[in-house]
Amino acid sequence: MHKKNIFLWSLYDFANSVVMMVFFLYFAQWLVVDRGVSDFWYNALFIFSTILLIATAPIVSVIADKSGKNFSFLKKNTIIIWILFIVLSLITLFIPDHLVLAMLVFVLGNFMYQLAFTFYTPLLNELAPPEKRGLVSGIGNAANWLGQITGLVLVLPFASGGIYLFGATGRAQTFLPATIVFILLSLPMLLFYKKQQPTTEISVTLSHVKKEYINVWQETKSLFIIPSVSLFLISYFFFNDAILTASNNFPIVMERVFSAPDTTKTFLLILILVTSVVGSIICGYLGDKFGLKRVLLWILGGWIILFPLIGITQTIATLTVLVTIMGILFGGVWAVSRALLSKLVPKEKLNHAFSFYTIAERFASFLGPLVWSGMIVFIPSANNLNYRIAMVSMTVFIIIGFFIMRKVKENVDIHGLSTEIKI
Repeated sequence: MHKKNIFLWSLYDFANSVVMMVFFLYFAQWLVVDRGVSDFWYNALFIFSTILLIATAPIVSVIADKSGKNFSFLKKNTIIIWILFIVLSLITLFIPDHLVLAMLVFVLGNFMYQLAFTFYTPLLNELAPPEKRGLVSGIGNAANWLGQITGLVLVLPFASGGIYLFGATGRAQTFLPATIVFILLSLPMLLFYKKQQPTTEISVTLSHVKKEYINVWQETKSLFIIPSVSLFLISYFFFNDAILTASNNFPIVMERVFSAPDTTKTFLLILILVTSVVGSIICGYLGDKFGLKRVLLWILGGWIILFPLIGITQTIATLTVLVTIMGILFGGVWAVSRALLSKLVPKEKLNHAFSFYTIAERFASFLGPLVWSGMIVFIPSANNLNYRIAMVSMTVFIIIGFFIMRKVKENVDIHGLSTEIKI
């Protein structure tokens, strides 16, 4: 294994998690609680990001696979993310009444953030051999959760008013410091990461892009006839739908259902993230030892039990216990799932496969928010029944994903098969 590259790869995950956790926690509340935008429109932002991702990720990933410019694409993508988050930070500080502009930039920033993983995650295959990918994926995921903890701790003095920069006060103060940290900590990956499997890069022209748009359907068909890939992605769509929708709305649930102040929210989120670090490494190790699919099914079984318990809990004390378990499951589900997909797909189709992995994750932000928002709007709000039922309803998606994942065959000869697949 290449320890320096693993460190840089993990540091990048740490860096982007700092900024996304801050925007996840405080932008949702800045928009919905402070600025009075409805829950529906907040969730709609993820839908718009998903539409952009669906329109671009498959074709960009095919070009990355064929051109050998995967890492070059990651560099350019990251720089665009830097710019968008700086712009959004300045909007919230100096022109906070321009809500439409803020939401538009957030949509673009979230889109580019998700697109980056189309280029970032496939690097896992050159970092470790198949028998170690669960552990390395777990290390990267642990760095992700540590980054989120750092983000929460870093900006808490800004959110509470202990430190003031300039512009609007309150939650708007948190975004610029987090963005600066993201830039500083993601830079080493862009400068010092060395490709271990060098490829011959070819130029990408406009005519090449047009040709690939025409051929992308053929590429997609060749990907989805690989055994278990389609089943995996369908399953991932359903269970990730539940997890992502619930996590996106969790700060609002803590505000509306439990009337938790920002300090309590921060404590609970840090608790989730600390246990997620542990869950990432342990579940990654267990996946290598007992089989990635088997461990992933264990994790999904835990979510099936957890969501209803969160939906019926009445006190912060009980919620604290449950979010401890939630953190372990959070840490495990993505560490194990991306390592499993890397085993199911030939290396020459990795970027394309992980574009659909990312799309499945983001498309979950299309259906899930619609279901969640429907529950909030149409179910009576007395005793916060609407939020509670919305949380419990996510269990249905987990169950569907669980039974589809059972049909996935983990041990297949993808390398011999990849040379035989012709459309």
